[in-house]
Amino acid sequence: MGHPQLAKKFVANNERMKWHDKAIWFVRKKRDLAVHGLDEWEDLREIAKQIKTHTINKLDFYLEEFEKNAQQKGLHVHWAKDAEEHNEIVLKLLLNRGAKKLVKSKSMLTEECHLNPYLEKNGIKVIDTDLGERIVQLRNEPPSHIVLPAIHLKKEDVGKTFEKFLKTQKGNCDPTYLTRAARNHLRKKFLNADAALTGVNFGIAQTGGIVVCTNEGNADLGVSLAKLHIASMGIEKIIPRLEDLSIFTRLLARSATGQAITSYTSHFHAPIEHGEMHIIIVDNGRSNILQNEDFKQSLHCIRCGACINTCPVYRRSGGHSYGYTIPGPIGSTLGASKDLKANKTLPFACTLCASCSNVCPVKIDLHNQLYKHRQNVVKRGLLGTKKYAILKVATWVMKHPSLFDFSGKMARLIVPKLPRNILYSKVNIWGKKRELPKFPQKSFKELYKQREEKK
Repeated sequence: MGHPQLAKKFVANNERMKWHDKAIWFVRKKRDLAVHGLDEWEDLREIAKQIKTHTINKLDFYLEEFEKNAQQKGLHVHWAKDAEEHNEIVLKLLLNRGAKKLVKSKSMLTEECHLNPYLEKNGIKVIDTDLGERIVQLRNEPPSHIVLPAIHLKKEDVGKTFEKFLKTQKGNCDPTYLTRAARNHLRKKFLNADAALTGVNFGIAQTGGIVVCTNEGNADLGVSLAKLHIASMGIEKIIPRLEDLSIFTRLLARSATGQAITSYTSHFHAPIEHGEMHIIIVDNGRSNILQNEDFKQSLHCIRCGACINTCPVYRRSGGHSYGYTIPGPIGSTLGASKDLKANKTLPFACTLCASCSNVCPVKIDLHNQLYKHRQNVVKRGLLGTKKYAILKVATWVMKHPSLFDFSGKMARLIVPKLPRNILYSKVNIWGKKRELPKFPQKSFKELYKQREEKK
């Protein structure tokens, strides 16, 4: 199913749609407050954009520099061309160590690679330790947001989930109680783990180290206790110098949750004593995006989720409606770049309001990319006959000004007089969840002409 069909399921529950919209907009407002308190915000965005543009254009150089410096620090670096190779490397590292239990902090890359089911199929027990990730893992659901993975659930849903899996008190959905229950549950998992896996927010070419940002400290606890640390890193996560990091850490948390900085910004430059640290650098289609001038800028993304929080379509249709690992505007362009046929509906899950581009901390032109993807959908004949025919007729009418004016006049006269059961029928797909505004007596063109004549 495409986005329209999945979104229809989500909006069927009107109450859920409204509180989801409200919850996400609350995070967006926190972002605005944090941003307005920083006079140099726009300067930081511009510098970040320049750093990312420079790095992406010299990606091979910085990746090789990162590998060299990481190896000098005793870290092991692996290269994976795709998801399959990434998963095979992780499994091999675990089996070589005799590891059977893996604790994992948040990593959208491993979600993209479908690592969890692969490892579990091969006898490895995987525990997601981010609280939101653990909730959706217990429910056998994918994350619905890249920063707030369980934002589609209410505390009552979490309470029922914990009743079933953690044996908490029946009917108790107090957030503090549930958080403490989760902490007690996860602490045992940390202590018994054989290995830990983290994502990577930033890989620093100059130092050969990685930086992981969390608010719960779960990444730090996992890698501090287990002797094997595996870090999964997309090729686009590289930044050139340590001093560049300060730009991105000031942008990341403010854009994501309205915080000045994440609670834990952890640097890993060496394995723990008697331990091993492995970094897997993953392509998985990113090189193909890099070769496309129209869409390569999407690789600048620092996964803050600001574009998702501001998107009116995401807020009202939920993350699962996208059918792709990453939802929202950034997921729509990445998904379409990776496989346009499979994700052909995602570029249309957009109003082209440009709010996503306006809030992006690294200035990705998201709305322009989605518009270009739409054009590619049409060029490749993927639009669908009904939609294609409607747009063809609309285009033809708009190319003939006199016909367009006449059509508008007829619509203003006739449509308001039509019975509701005809106006809001199955034929009018635009009438679903929408009410037509009151028709004006005169068109904009008529009003403008009238105004000019009065001058």
